[in-house]
This record gives sequence, structure tokens and C-alpha cells, in this order.
Amino acid sequence: MRDRDTGRSRGFGFVTFSSQHEADSAIAALNETELDGRRIRVNMANSRPAG
Repeated sequence: MRDRDTGRSRGFGFVTFSSQHEADSAIAALNETELDGRRIRVNMANSRPAG
């Protein structure tokens, strides 16, 4: 998917942590920070319903 305004790739990825504590720490430390000039969102993935 591309951003409508900039035409740049929206980009996304998934990371698996070994504990809930590590995941929570990463979210707290990295959510809404800047990476390569872009603000990133870090949150827990949600399961999609089957069907």
C-alpha cells in the first residue's frame, strides 16, 4: 500500500518477543518515535476473524 499524499510505501512488519514484558517495554520505548524520517507506531497485532 502507498501513502496517498507522498506516494511512499506505508511499510509494516511483525516482531515476536520472548515475553509479554519485553513486548510491553518495546511498545513503551518505540511507539511514536521517528525512524528514517518517519514516525512509527508500535502496538500489539490483533487477530483477524476467520472467514
